[in-house]
Amino acid sequence: MIDLGLSKLALIGAVALIVIGPEKLPRVARTIGTLLGKAQRYVSDVKAEVNRSMELEELRKMKGSVEGAARDVESSIHSATSGVEREWSAATSELTSSYESSDGVMSELVIYPEYKHPGKNWRLKRGSVPAWYKARQGVRTKALSGAARVARHRPPGVAGAARPPRQLG
Repeated sequence: MIDLGLSKLALIGAVALIVIGPEKLPRVARTIGTLLGKAQRYVSDVKAEVNRSMELEELRKMKGSVEGAARDVESSIHSATSGVEREWSAATSELTSSYESSDGVMSELVIYPEYKHPGKNWRLKRGSVPAWYKARQGVRTKALSGAARVARHRPPGVAGAARPPRQLG
């Protein structure tokens, strides 16, 4: 910026003191300080905007290069898949031509049997367990209500204290 030395600043201060006067000098200095602060904030905002625009331009360039690379990869994948499809069709045509007999019908094709479900039912297997074994292992055979489950696990001495006596009337 402007190169101001200590002697030049002292000269400017003396001239300002003479021109403005000692009673108005603090207010003028405060005003100059606020204006300098606003100017510095404006300059920093302009610098930030320039930096943002430069970064945005760099991102645009990077986006273009990434899109170009993606197009190149897509075209190479497409060409590779078309090559594989060509090779596959050539290989299958060779196989079908080797299995064809003189009358044009494929003679050595293997015919696999159709799938048949085995018909197993896991519920039937579970039902064949004897009732005494289920009772011993604690397998539930009937649904219990919440109150029945609580009563089942209640300690034996607390059975009467769980419910208050009913009021008639």
